Amino acid sequence: MSAGEIITGTIVAPARLDKALAEATNLSRARVQALIEEGRVEVAGKPAASASMKVAEGAPFRIAVPPAAEAAAAPEAIPLVIAYEDEHLIVIDKPAGMVVHPAAGNPAGTLVNALLHHCRGQLSGIGGVARPGIVHRIDKDTSGLLVVAKTDAAHEGLATQFAAHTVHRRYLAVCAGHPSPEEGTIDARIGRSDSDRKKMTVLPKNSSRGKTAVTHYKVLERFDAAALIECRLETGRTHQVRVHCASIGHALLGDPVYGRTPKPLRPLVERLGFARQALHAAELGFIHPASGESLRFRADLPPDMAELIDQLRRCDR
Repeated sequence: MSAGEIITGTIVAPARLDKALAEATNLSRARVQALIEEGRVEVAGKPAASASMKVAEGAPFRIAVPPAAEAAAAPEAIPLVIAYEDEHLIVIDKPAGMVVHPAAGNPAGTLVNALLHHCRGQLSGIGGVARPGIVHRIDKDTSGLLVVAKTDAAHEGLATQFAAHTVHRRYLAVCAGHPSPEEGTIDARIGRSDSDRKKMTVLPKNSSRGKTAVTHYKVLERFDAAALIECRLETGRTHQVRVHCASIGHALLGDPVYGRTPKPLRPLVERLGFARQALHAAELGFIHPASGESLRFRADLPPDMAELIDQLRRCDR
């Protein structure tokens, strides 16, 4: 969802207004509360009185999301690893530790800052000035491939493919334990946690909250107390691989939010200083929105994950 648009829909379950709207949209609860305070939310044709007001199932709502304010983001000469670039789009191999776009706590040093310097104004404006060209994201501490649009037409074409779940996304991850069966599908809705709105969680299949999420996984290699797996995504929900793997009892090594490193592996992880989720966006494929050509890109494992896997292999010898 981009800024500068009208969001409409209906309430799917009785609840507080801010909670109901957060579940029905991609907006955070805090963002919904701010929009309500600014008078940008209507329920059943009337301005919302407060974030805590109760709303009934089926009530129509309308949210007027304002255009992004002028971003504090400034062009920065940050080196980029570019997998592909033309006049329509650019594919970046993002390092772990880099935030995709500026936000509270990360006003600089982001991918957007780097793109503003590299592309010199040639980025799609659909995402607003706060997120120029950004079609999708990967987490700060996840490495790997993502595509950025230079033109509005490319942005719309790519967004359509992401919405239709036709974009090829293959991740490599190191998880705790050994998933069984070694190949399978995790089909579980994902939504925000009631206990911590910064976290996502798996919801019951019959829940009206959250969104459908599907991850296909396969064990590629087994180690002592861990496994190298590939995950192919049908959907692209926030923290999807991390939440899905944790939900089946195999959280990613190093994940500070959704899991704990198995006790036998803690000395190794600490010695390596591996302090992020072991997750890498290794492949990205889509139809070029201008030429119609089928494109697929691959990114090698970054040194920290490659070293982690090498050391896990050594422990097995």
